[in-house]
Amino acid sequence: MSEVQEEFQKAIKVVKAAGADFQAAFMIKYFLLSWTKFHPVSDSLVIIPTYNEKENIRKMILKVFSLSKEFHLLIVEDNSPDGTGDIVKEMMPDFAGRLFILERKGKLGLGTAYIAGFKWALERDYKFVFEMDCDFSHNPDDLIKLYSACANDGADLAIGSRYIKGVNVVNWPLGRVLMSYGASIYVEFITGLPIKDTTAGFKCYSRKVLETIDFERIKFMGYAFQIEMKYTTWKLGFKIIEVPIIFTDRTEGTSKMSSRIFKEAFFGVISLRFKRISPRK
Repeated sequence: MSEVQEEFQKAIKVVKAAGADFQAAFMIKYFLLSWTKFHPVSDSLVIIPTYNEKENIRKMILKVFSLSKEFHLLIVEDNSPDGTGDIVKEMMPDFAGRLFILERKGKLGLGTAYIAGFKWALERDYKFVFEMDCDFSHNPDDLIKLYSACANDGADLAIGSRYIKGVNVVNWPLGRVLMSYGASIYVEFITGLPIKDTTAGFKCYSRKVLETIDFERIKFMGYAFQIEMKYTTWKLGFKIIEVPIIFTDRTEGTSKMSSRIFKEAFFGVISLRFKRISPRK
């Protein structure tokens, strides 16, 4: 039995004691909600991984749903002890068919969170799939610019770039700016990847890119995951456009950056240079 069928059966049990007219109206409404879960009205899904983001999650959801273009939201929630997931589930009835949650058993890494989200999106009819942080370092208003780059300008991957026009970073200490900017120069030097912001995490993929990439061959989890996905997209021959954005460091919550993540990126780039890239079979 499919998930839609299971949900439909639950609805039948709930309303079987009600009058026939009420049953009919309720079932039609419930079926439509279930249908849109798998056949979305919007062509765009924004994936936001979360771990301890209670200060930001409610504001982020409301902001995304206030935009002039309709986006759907998938929160990939890693069992946050601060109750982030509970906030999302509390808000879901108000945004039925638009707000979704994918709950995991613990903190399993950024890369696996996005891959789980990509697979979820590909089971549905979305044409464009976005990566975005929950902490407002990525301005949700820029989702529309990334969408336009893919939908109107022919990009297969649109990157919200901090470095395509100078250095556009707010509230970062100089050391972190130099580390991030230097990492992009290092990646370009080692791999030849012609991108100014190789570690950027604010992106829009067209569906065909995600359908082509073999997720089983994506091995890195942090900064290196972002680099590996861009490198794979480029090597597979897809068109990449960098869209200038202003990156603002989080003001609430705690950063997930660590020395382990940075080391994975530094040494992982060397292995990427010699990795054989092939499309999914």
